[in-house]
Order: sequence, then C-alpha cells, then structure tokens
Amino acid sequence: MATKGTPEERVKVLFVCLGNICRSPLAEGIFRARVEAAGLPWLEIDSAGTGAWHVGEKPDSRMRETARSHGISLESIRARKLSEEDLWTYDHIYAMDRSNLEDIRFLDASETFHDRVELFRKYDPNPDSLDVPDPYYGGRDGFETVFRIVDRTCASLLDSLQTRYGNELK
Repeated sequence: MATKGTPEERVKVLFVCLGNICRSPLAEGIFRARVEAAGLPWLEIDSAGTGAWHVGEKPDSRMRETARSHGISLESIRARKLSEEDLWTYDHIYAMDRSNLEDIRFLDASETFHDRVELFRKYDPNPDSLDVPDPYYGGRDGFETVFRIVDRTCASLLDSLQTRYGNELK
C-alpha cells in the first residue's frame, strides 16, 4: 500500500452544480478548508458544472463575498464543465440537486459509475429538501442560506468519509 496522501491512495471528491459558480465551488472551498484543518492529505477535492456558460470564470461575486465573511476563500477556483473523464477520475461525485444528478447520470449511459454519484444533501443532518437551492437569481440572503446548508453538509460528509476510509489510509 502506498503512503497515506500519495496520488495512488487519494480519495477524489467532486462537487457538481449547474454553472460551477455558486453551490459547487462553495462546497469545494468549505470542504477543502475542513479537510486541511483536519490534516487529511488523502482527500482530493474539486468542483464542476453541468453547463459550460461560465468556464474559466471565478465563482459568483456574491458567493465569494459570503464565503469570505465566514473565512473561506474561493479566489483560486475557476469554473469548469463536467466531463465524461470525471466519471472515471472521481471516487465520489456529489450533485447539488436532482437536476444535476440526472445530467451527471446522462453522461454515464452505461451506468458504470452510478454508484459513485449521489445527492450532496444525502449527508445533510437537517435536510428540508434533497436539493441545495440555487441562489443565483435571488437576493443575498439566499447565498447565506446556501452557505449554512453546504457548511453543515460538508461537516457530515467529511465525518462519513473519515469513517469509511480513515482506517484504510494510515
């Protein structure tokens, strides 16, 4: 077995939303901060969108501002489009809503990777829905609501992954 944290042993996690400028980059930023604080080099984190409208752009300024107000930086993240190759690359792919889940599964027509794809809020300890609401067309309060949802769900997801992989990657 390779040393903990080497590329061969990393567990690769991908968060996916529609344009990769609000929800999924926020999940990437929060999850990355939690992983770094916990000292877990065996987790590799990224995000993508099912659409290509914003490829190369920074996350939405309102989301960056909301994240920054909570000590999370999204400045290094750039939007990218989900690819079929991502299905082969990532061990866990978390869709921000059911529409994103359907789009991801559409890329996997053979259903080879369906077991790697699930709804992010499956891990929310206090779900009122399985979908993370898209704050893009709403006001600033929607970004704060999404931050709270994503933050608590990231905490629960990290606990789940540590339980699942923690003893295997020592």
